[in-house]
Amino acid sequence: MSNRDGVAVFTPGSIGNVGPGLDILGLAVAGAGDTVHASWGTASGITVVDTGHPDLPDDPTRNTAAIAAAAVARHAGASRGIALRITKGLPLSGGQGGSAASAVAGAMAANLLLEADLDTATLLTCALEAEATVAGRHLDNIAPSLLGGLVLIRSLEPIDVVRLPVPPTLRVVLVHPAMQLRTRDARAALPTEVPRDVALQQAANVAAMVAGACLADLALLGRAIDDRIAEPVRAALLPGFPDARRAALDAGALGCSISGAGPTAFALADSDEAATAVAAAMVAAYATAGLEARPVVTRPDLEGTRRA
Repeated sequence: MSNRDGVAVFTPGSIGNVGPGLDILGLAVAGAGDTVHASWGTASGITVVDTGHPDLPDDPTRNTAAIAAAAVARHAGASRGIALRITKGLPLSGGQGGSAASAVAGAMAANLLLEADLDTATLLTCALEAEATVAGRHLDNIAPSLLGGLVLIRSLEPIDVVRLPVPPTLRVVLVHPAMQLRTRDARAALPTEVPRDVALQQAANVAAMVAGACLADLALLGRAIDDRIAEPVRAALLPGFPDARRAALDAGALGCSISGAGPTAFALADSDEAATAVAAAMVAAYATAGLEARPVVTRPDLEGTRRA
């Protein structure tokens, strides 16, 4: 597709936090994602022609794809209007990085349409401006959705992100129970202070996850998924999750936790067969709690954002 006709960009969903990595670890996941089509508009500024979901705003000052596209236009010094059409493949308030994916896709679509050739740090900054309006100022969904793979956020000011190796046999299970949990509500539950021993154990677990990824040690990666800060308080907001987590581990999962702010739960496995068994066990646990749940067995998305 030529830029004269517009450009379309696909951005995959992601797992934020990846267990103990609150706001600093994210994993792009193959499968569902958001697509943004950008074309030249008849009006100045950014126009949202199709939000992709009836519950999402078409106000360009409140839509994450539009906010990110506007930030790119400012960086590029562009004055020509841009029209956006969004296709939502990710659930709203589902814990799969939906708002971040739309922001990244909006930023990249505008970047390609304008032929701005902005660097990675600037694109992350533009998407972060949008994500901050709905989910807080963090890159753990944005960075992996843009870059693909497993990403460590070392710093926000200045932006410093590190793409980590992903063991090739790693498989991902996502189980989305029939509920929603707004990111703002999940973040409001986080403690403002944590004891020193909890902070130290959390740091050790994040370090172990990085080591497990770099060493391709799936057992280490899995047992490091031990969140002492967010999971204990958010689990109370997610009926069925504690039982689903136990069921996943009993079925052979390497590790299991809440995907981002929830309600989706994720588990890691070392083969397709193991992942399928884990998914079935988690769905059964949610059913016992009276909740229908939709499972997906997939793998990390190593490509990140690309033309659709």
